[in-house]
Amino acid sequence: MGYLSADMHIFGGGSRGSRGPGSPGSAGGAKGNIPFVTERDFEQQVLLAETPVLVQFTADWCQPCKTIAPEVEAFAAEMEGKLKVLRVDIDKAQALARQLRIQSVPTFMLFVDQRLGDVQVGALGKKQLRAMVEPFLPRAAGALKARELAELIKQGAVVPVDVRDAGAHGRAHLPGAKSMPLEELESRLAELYMLPGQPVLYDRSGDKTKDLAERMAEQGAPVAYLEGGILAWEAEGLPIERP
Repeated sequence: MGYLSADMHIFGGGSRGSRGPGSPGSAGGAKGNIPFVTERDFEQQVLLAETPVLVQFTADWCQPCKTIAPEVEAFAAEMEGKLKVLRVDIDKAQALARQLRIQSVPTFMLFVDQRLGDVQVGALGKKQLRAMVEPFLPRAAGALKARELAELIKQGAVVPVDVRDAGAHGRAHLPGAKSMPLEELESRLAELYMLPGQPVLYDRSGDKTKDLAERMAEQGAPVAYLEGGILAWEAEGLPIERP
């Protein structure tokens, strides 16, 4: 566990809450598809993992752990391939729990590149877990988050390009957006790159523009896109232009 010792100061003061009595043979407070990791394989499974690892510290007697179990399971399924989610039963890994100063369950710890990226105590739902891990996940080339794009638009550095159909653009679009439907885009590349700012593509949910950006990057013409599309923009409460 030598990898952890240099970073133990970030746990300073410990977490709030109290630990309940141990329960030999417990299943860690939540049964499901998320694997449990032991003290013996914690280093290999967590610290030496090539992808970020979110560890939920739990216990069989922990009622909040059981309550959030379905949300944690669903989150783990959504993150498959991007993030590994594991559980630790603190009653079966007491030395590890002491070393990491676990004083309340559930506690979530995110490990990235052999270091602790974040720690949060309490019953977190899918949305909170996503917010916890998102800053540490690898970003696709050219991907911009809604608030990042909003700031760039405010600075006049970019021009949002709406690749939805003209009707959808007419009903609602990002401020100052240029309409270039997806099926027309490849024949209008010259126009795209002559806009008075770097073009940033967006669609409804971000899937089509992500695929297009990947194809264009392979062809030597990288372009930025809005991660999550106009749905992500609206979810952030950012302004929309309507007729």
